[in-house]
Amino acid sequence: MSLTSVDTNPVTEFGNLREEFSAITSGCAVCDLEWRAKISVTGEDRTRWLNGMVTNNIRDLAIGHGVYAFQLNPQGHILGDLYAYNRGDFLTLDTGQPQVKTLISTFDHYIIMDDVQVKDASQELAAIGVVGPNSIETLRAAKFDVPELEPLQLADLDWNGSTVTLVRTDMPGVPEYELWYSPANSPQIHGALIKAGAKPVRAAALELLRVAQGVPRYGQDIRERDLPQETGQQRALHFSKGCYIGQEIVERIRSRGSVHRAFVGFGVDGPLPAPGTRIQADGKEVGEITSVVEIPTESTKRAVALGYIRRDFAAPGTIVQAGSARLSIESLPFAG
Repeated sequence: MSLTSVDTNPVTEFGNLREEFSAITSGCAVCDLEWRAKISVTGEDRTRWLNGMVTNNIRDLAIGHGVYAFQLNPQGHILGDLYAYNRGDFLTLDTGQPQVKTLISTFDHYIIMDDVQVKDASQELAAIGVVGPNSIETLRAAKFDVPELEPLQLADLDWNGSTVTLVRTDMPGVPEYELWYSPANSPQIHGALIKAGAKPVRAAALELLRVAQGVPRYGQDIRERDLPQETGQQRALHFSKGCYIGQEIVERIRSRGSVHRAFVGFGVDGPLPAPGTRIQADGKEVGEITSVVEIPTESTKRAVALGYIRRDFAAPGTIVQAGSARLSIESLPFAG
């Protein structure tokens, strides 16, 4: 199979969100990840330096593997989140486009006498998501030689004479992979995946999956005012890796035993509350909604939300109120 044998200008036909969500949960879907960005970190001191910047363990990261981490300020508040991958001679950070300016500015501020270079590499790498229980079969049908990968492991593949990086994500539930490649190869790769049976979906469909899986998004569910342990993302924290910015606050919270708020899921009965809606219980404000969606089911839709609530109201089954809606606390990810 050569690049010239692939339809380089595939017609992308989207269905409705129900069809797209069904492709994600029961087949294979493909979606451009234009909202993601890549930051390259090079230099002899890159590993030691980044280990002292973020909340997870970079020092012991094996080549070809990644971790999820927060970048904190000295007060322990979250400036951004990222995935850091050890690429051997350099590190690749994967983050949201809106976070790039803040992260690079923060990084530059803390490069003093270190041999470290940080640059926005987003224009050098395009990315596409391949999601669904049939992801591996679809990738192989598109002539990608897919190896066995652990969550947050990547591998460089040869595809028609071009290098493509395959990444397995750490999202719960539905299998999810990413392909990173030269933007020049975007039409060929996109076309090959669609010919192999992947259904193109929009970002809105992936947003339904994100909320259904209970995964917070920076800028939506995680804000600078939030503390790491409040978000429930223990996967971002490492408690024996050594010092990093904001570590004193994170350790103080751990030694105290808990935070006052918890990130939880809500089943919604009634009018959908908008993000930012305050949650009430016993006539008092006890939390807030950060994300809300209607997830398509076989016959109807299921309204669910994400947000924060005081720990004494966080037990599954607890009933609270948000506007005119009745909320019940549910475990994450949402069942079913």
